[in-house]
Amino acid sequence: MGGQDGRTALVTGASRGIGRAVAERLAADGAEVAVHYGSGEAAARETVARIERAGGRAFAVGAELGTDGDIDALFTGLERGLAGRPLDILVNNAAAAPGGPIETDTPERFDRLFAVNVRAPYFIVQRALPLLRDGGRIITMTSVATRMANPGQTSFAMGKGALETMTMTLASALGARGITVNAVAPGATRTETNGAVFEAPGLVEFITGGTALARLGSAADIADAVAFLASDDGRWITGQVLDASGGVHLGLRG
Repeated sequence: MGGQDGRTALVTGASRGIGRAVAERLAADGAEVAVHYGSGEAAARETVARIERAGGRAFAVGAELGTDGDIDALFTGLERGLAGRPLDILVNNAAAAPGGPIETDTPERFDRLFAVNVRAPYFIVQRALPLLRDGGRIITMTSVATRMANPGQTSFAMGKGALETMTMTLASALGARGITVNAVAPGATRTETNGAVFEAPGLVEFITGGTALARLGSAADIADAVAFLASDDGRWITGQVLDASGGVHLGLRG
């Protein structure tokens, strides 16, 4: 696809995992990427270094989402790096760890989850709108957890569901500017930072047994989906949730 030469992108939570893969893919397509991090400055600078070693352009921006002043801190760094240029692509990827089940959730954990996973993306979009060029892209990471019952992730899925509603309504609101607004919903995705999760006996077999493509996802799988929506090839798609799960829970495989 490519075609991002001369464009700029902000990827939140890009110091590791899926966010890092998205930042690297957009940079490989030609965009200059603002690599946001919360507390992992060293990891974010490694993402920048990896992009630069591959011939791309990037800069790091630090802001702890879910705290007072988070949006101001993020956009102070972003605008410094953009140096007067517009923003072309916004990827809301940063998220707090899953919450639930209801029996053990706490108001404090719930509030933290929604502050990072719902409030921050919403107000990042609000603050980005004056910077975002007409014809730009907004892509938000949600989850297949919104389309299945998993009591262990109740509050997490609630937050991701809110983002999917946000995606649909903002697509309608921003269509007049030619801005597309979409979401990508990963399934079980193995990255360099969550490998231990999949070491539980039988877990990988259980997940892949219910996945049409019979494997776990990779960060690159998700990054490629984001890159498509961010590209000119995705220009006629808006208000959609793109399932990037390999076909989890479609039913029995033939």
